[in-house]
Amino acid sequence: MTGKVVAAVLVLLLWSGGTSLASAAPPPTAQCAWQFMSDSTVLDVAFPDANATYWVLPYALGPGDTIELSGTYPAARYFSLNTYGTNFDTVDTLRDNQIGPDPGSGNPFADAAAGALPATQKRWHATVVTGPADHSRNQIQALPAGADAQSVPVGFLIIRVYVPDDPASPTGGVPLPDVTLTFGGRTSPVPTCGSAFDPSAYDNGPIGQAAEAAFDQIIAGAASGAFPGNVPEATFVNPASTSGLFPNGDNKYVGAGLTYQPGRIVVVQGRAPTFPDTRAGQPVTAPGRQVRYWSMCQNDQVTPYPVVACAADFQTRTDGAGNYTYVVAAPQDVPARAASDPTVTVLPWGSTDVAKKVLFLRYMLPSDAFYPQSVQASQNNHTDPATTMGPYYPRAAYCDTATFEAGVPPPACEYLLTAGG
Repeated sequence: MTGKVVAAVLVLLLWSGGTSLASAAPPPTAQCAWQFMSDSTVLDVAFPDANATYWVLPYALGPGDTIELSGTYPAARYFSLNTYGTNFDTVDTLRDNQIGPDPGSGNPFADAAAGALPATQKRWHATVVTGPADHSRNQIQALPAGADAQSVPVGFLIIRVYVPDDPASPTGGVPLPDVTLTFGGRTSPVPTCGSAFDPSAYDNGPIGQAAEAAFDQIIAGAASGAFPGNVPEATFVNPASTSGLFPNGDNKYVGAGLTYQPGRIVVVQGRAPTFPDTRAGQPVTAPGRQVRYWSMCQNDQVTPYPVVACAADFQTRTDGAGNYTYVVAAPQDVPARAASDPTVTVLPWGSTDVAKKVLFLRYMLPSDAFYPQSVQASQNNHTDPATTMGPYYPRAAYCDTATFEAGVPPPACEYLLTAGG
């Protein structure tokens, strides 16, 4: 099936209420907003970050149609509005510090003083439009409208929230934005869904199986294009492409292919960029930080390419020089020294039934000063990240547990870091 058919199946079966699925639970509420949520446990697809949550609103807009959003800035490290086409590629992005506040409100992502304002003074509005979008007016572009009712294209609007201040509140302590749809000249509010759609609550009937198979095929094709089978083992490289994987334009990543063998672990070392530790009370606007966010994530290299686990910047242990060491291992292979060393972060291998993995280092929004050593510079300039990133490049190697336990880091196991990288 084509991406358009997959999107149509998702919209017709799920957005309309799921009435075609043989249900083991009541069908999802029809015609409500933000029905689909993706995180590391629900709809875990396409290499997500475990420290982010994604809410999805399918759309199909004709000429002159709009989607009005009315929300409150979340207490979080980052949030953005993103539109995608039927092929799951980016149409447009409107980031937190680009979204102007309502009159009488402030934007804490652009002005640290606004962080102390009450929620009623952290309000914003944005509009999804089918024509050219003016970001200065809080507009974000959807797919162009079709020529007639039969050719209205299906796309997706996604809200991303990274590292909410309260880990128990994925939305960042605020409600999801209110949605008002103007369609065919008529304006009406769209109520927010009472709960997110969870596919595990539904029997996998023939139609559901067909939709899942088609979706998996699209995601598999995009993911295999990003990291083909000939990617070097335990070596971080730029992806060949991120098309078709709901990419976030504010993130770039390098990835390394891994293969499980009993008793073998992966050791990764590099320099950690500085970041605003919002969980510790630092504002996003704190000066001198090198990136807005970074993380190391372990992922299954099999469709639908779920995340196994991530260590975000604030979860990663470093030594006195700001260098990190990750050990990626199955539980039975984790060295005791790795578990007890305060400078080592352990990432789980995940199921050893899935032998092939991809390990990602993700950078978000590097500062101008740090940009030349960022993942973004390497990809934009088509250069080798091992050269461009200097000490910030993540160097990986396979190692056996006994060698790591011995505490002697030969080149075959660990990379020694010096001030010069």
